[in-house]
Amino acid sequence: MRSISARARRLPPSTTLKISQMAADMRAKGEDVISLSIGEPDFQTPQPIIDAAKEALERGETHYAPSRGIPELREEIARKMKEENMVDVGPENIIVTIAKHGIFMASQSVVQHGEEVVLPDPGWVSYSAISIFSGAKRVDLRAKEEDGFIPREEDIKNAVGDKTKLFVINTPSNPTGVVYPKKTLKVIADLAEDYDFYVLSDEIYEKLIYRGKHISIASLGNMHERTITLNGFSKAYAMTGWRMGWISAPEHLVDAINKLQQQTITCVPPFIQRAGIVALRECAPCVEDMRKEFEKRRLVALGEIDEMHTMSAFKPSGAFYIFARYLPEMNSFSLAEYLLEEHKVAVTPGGAFGIAGEGYIRISYAASTERLIEGLRRIDRGLGSL
Repeated sequence: MRSISARARRLPPSTTLKISQMAADMRAKGEDVISLSIGEPDFQTPQPIIDAAKEALERGETHYAPSRGIPELREEIARKMKEENMVDVGPENIIVTIAKHGIFMASQSVVQHGEEVVLPDPGWVSYSAISIFSGAKRVDLRAKEEDGFIPREEDIKNAVGDKTKLFVINTPSNPTGVVYPKKTLKVIADLAEDYDFYVLSDEIYEKLIYRGKHISIASLGNMHERTITLNGFSKAYAMTGWRMGWISAPEHLVDAINKLQQQTITCVPPFIQRAGIVALRECAPCVEDMRKEFEKRRLVALGEIDEMHTMSAFKPSGAFYIFARYLPEMNSFSLAEYLLEEHKVAVTPGGAFGIAGEGYIRISYAASTERLIEGLRRIDRGLGSL
C-alpha cells in the first residue's frame, strides 16, 4: 500500500478538537467533565437568525448559490466594512465562504513554494497549515507576556525580508486576547509597502473587545490594496455550527480565491447566507448582550485566578480566552491530559499555539459562570497536587 503524502503527514491535528473529543467521550460515560477548552460561545444563535434560515428553507432556497455569495449578503458585508471598519470596499471585493477554509484559499492564492510566511507565536494552530500546503518557509514572530504579547517593532522588522509574501495577524488574538494597537499595525503596514507583501488579517473576534479599540489594518493608508481580511459569524453571533464567514480582498485576489472555492466547497448554502444578512442588519443588540456577559465572566475568571498561587493570568482585552501561566514545571500537553483525566476539566495546552505558548494553558470563559468557577477551582486543585 502506498503511503500518504508528506504534506498530510506534516499537517498537525487540532489539539483543541482532540481535547474536546476526549471530554465528550468522558461525558458520554457519565463523568462530570467541565470543558474550558473549545472556542465556542455557549449561547444559542439569536432567534432572528434562526427564523431567517427557516424562512429561506421554506421558500425553497436549498439549491446552489453563486460561488462568491448571494449579492445581498456581499453588499451587506461591504456596507458593514465601510461603516464599522473604515475600509472602502464594494461587493466585488467580498467572497462568502467558510471562515477556516478562507485561510486555506487565501494563502494558496498568493503564496508559492520557497516564499516566506510570517506567523504569530503564540498563534492559532491552523495558521501553520499555510506553510505546509504552500511549501513556503514559516517564520515565527514571537511575542512575550512582558510585552503584553504584542510583538516588538525590532522583531517585526527582523521577521520580514525580500522573500516575505504573507504576514498573518490576528487581533483580537487567539489565544492571548491581545488587541493590536495602531502603532503596531502601522509598523506592519509600512513594511508591507516597503517589501511588497500581503497581510492576512484574521478579525473573527473583532466584536468581542473589553479594553482598547479594534482597528482593521486595511483601513490604514493604501493597505486595502494588500490586505486579505478574514471575518465571520461564528464567534460574535454564536454561529459556530453554521460555518459561515467572508473574505475581503482586492478584486483580482477575490477572482483567484473564487476559482479555488468553485473547485472545493462550491458555495455556502443559500439559506445560511440569508441568515447572515439578518445577523448583520438586525442582531447588533444580541451581540452586545453576549459581549457584556463575556466581560462579566472575564472579570470573574480573573478574580478567581488572582486568588490562586498555582497560576497567573494575562489579562485579555478581547476574545473569550485567558492565557494563564502555570507554576509546576510540566509540558503543557501532558498537563492538559492530566487535568482532564484526573480532575475532569478540559483546557488547551499553550504549546499548541507555538513555542512561545509553552508553560501556559488557554482557558475559555465561554461557559456559564457557575461551571467556569468550578472548572478553575479544579485546575487549581490539580496544579496544587503536582
